[in-house]
Amino acid sequence: MSLLDRGLPVWILAAMALGLALGHGVPLLPALLDRARIGSVSVPIAAGLLIMMYPVLAKVRYRHLDRVLTDRRLMITSLVLNWLVSPAIMFALAWWLLPDLPEYRTGLVIVGLARCIAMVLIWNDLACGDGDAAAVLVAVNSVFQVVAFGALGWFYLQVLPRWLGLPTTSADFSVVTITVSVLVFLGIPLLAGFLTRTVGERRRGTEWYERRLLPRLGPWALYGLLFTIVVLFAFQGERILARPLDVARIALPLLAYFTVTFALGLVLGRLLRLGYPRTTTLAFTAAGNNFELAIAVAIGTFGVASGQALAGVVGPLIEVPVLLALVHVALALRSRLEPRSAT
Repeated sequence: MSLLDRGLPVWILAAMALGLALGHGVPLLPALLDRARIGSVSVPIAAGLLIMMYPVLAKVRYRHLDRVLTDRRLMITSLVLNWLVSPAIMFALAWWLLPDLPEYRTGLVIVGLARCIAMVLIWNDLACGDGDAAAVLVAVNSVFQVVAFGALGWFYLQVLPRWLGLPTTSADFSVVTITVSVLVFLGIPLLAGFLTRTVGERRRGTEWYERRLLPRLGPWALYGLLFTIVVLFAFQGERILARPLDVARIALPLLAYFTVTFALGLVLGRLLRLGYPRTTTLAFTAAGNNFELAIAVAIGTFGVASGQALAGVVGPLIEVPVLLALVHVALALRSRLEPRSAT
């Protein structure tokens, strides 16, 4: 890891603290950030995510993606983990740990349904995962997100609770909001990354592209991540600081969720002998969530001041440091995973 990467925990904590301080100390800032949106898309958050994702997607070797698509073990396992296992784990944890807080519980269920299409690329890259595989799995998650998010929301908020004799929650998810989120947060940087590699290799060659251009682009991914964190925490800093006990209650199931899903991905990857890079990618795509989409859906459905929206906002507060810690866990396990699971 580079010096910038090794110091990332410090930079992330500083970005979180700066965002909270700005949100609390500049009362008009959250309202200004909220107004800076086009439809359901926050322009500052979108800008940060696009800057963050572009360098990572520019690294992808698009000509070799067929090698990932033909890996049935990886593809099937990832789909099962992302769309069957992970949402079920979040549902169980939310009901078990927040039985008396229905708004937060519903918010966490929505978080569990929003599979990651953004920050997972950063964590996977830092952990030396398979970047090509991550790009494919993120794209597949995006398609499923558009098709399945609303149906799964209806199942986990209406059908399954009714079967279990639990209270139900009514929610009408906007397909337009979900589709726009996918197109903006994945479509734009994916197209930019693809065109950058295609044009760059065609004009200057692969060696120049890999050794000269990518090292210049790389740091911008972390700059985008830090900017996004500052904006997210400035946007909701006042609410987070005003409800510390609620934040702690919401954090507990999130901590359990990230740990369990990540560990499950590592175990399955090792059992399937996927090799360290793809095992790491499988684990991070299973554990990561699209908090941008979850927050947008919660605000659009229940309102900006709702408990559901707060649960979505607390998500990155917990996800960022926990998944960064899991990057180091993955790297520490590399020597144990790779020799036995390499194909």
